[in-house]
Amino acid sequence: MYSEKVMDHFQHPRNVGEIENASGVGTVGNAKCGDIMRIYLDIDENQIIQDVRTWSSIPIIVISARSAEREKVQALDLGADDYITKPFGTSELLARIRTSLRHSNRMHTDQELYIKAYRHDKMTLDFSKRLLTLEDEPVHLTPVEYKIVAYLAQNSGKVVTYASILSNVWGPYADDDNKILRVNMANIRRKIELDPAQPHYIFTEVGVGYRMAEDDGQV
Repeated sequence: MYSEKVMDHFQHPRNVGEIENASGVGTVGNAKCGDIMRIYLDIDENQIIQDVRTWSSIPIIVISARSAEREKVQALDLGADDYITKPFGTSELLARIRTSLRHSNRMHTDQELYIKAYRHDKMTLDFSKRLLTLEDEPVHLTPVEYKIVAYLAQNSGKVVTYASILSNVWGPYADDDNKILRVNMANIRRKIELDPAQPHYIFTEVGVGYRMAEDDGQV
C-alpha cells in the first residue's frame, strides 16, 4: 500500500482521504476526507464519484486495475480529477497528487481567476490580455483556438476529456463528434509546436482527451 509513503511526503495525515474496496455509495459518507480523495476500487467507481460531487469539489484520483479508455473517460467526465491504472510507482502517484492539489488551489483562490499567466518553456499565455506568445512573439489564434488553449492551460498537467473541451468551448449541447476539435487542435499545433507530430506543449491522451504541459510556475 502506498499510503504511508504518501502521508510521509505531505507530512499531514489528513491530507489524503481514501475509499478502498468500497461496496457501495453508503461507504462514501464514512470516508476520511481531507484535501484530496483516492479511490481504490475493483467495482464501478462512477456512482461513488457522482455521489461525492453532489457535496464536495475535493480532488478525486481513481486508482484501478481497469485500463479501458471508455472507463477512464466516464470517470473523468463524471468529475474525477485523474485516473491511474495499476501498476504504477509511488513517484508517479505523488506527482499526480501534487498536480490535482495545485489545480484545486487555483480553482478556489480568492484572487481573480487565472490572472496569473501560464508559462511553459518558451510559451506564455496571458489570460488578462488573451495573448499567446511563443519566444516573445505573438501567436495569432482564432477565438475558438484561444478558448481551447486557455481551457487546457487552466487545467495544465491534467487530462481533459474530449467531451469536457467540447462542452466548455462550444456549449453543453455541442455535438459529441470530435472531428471539429481534432481539426482545431491540428491548427493550434501547427502554430505552437516545432514538430506537431512530437508535441512539446499539448499532448494527446489517445481515446480520452488532451493534456497541457504543466505550468513552469507550478512544478
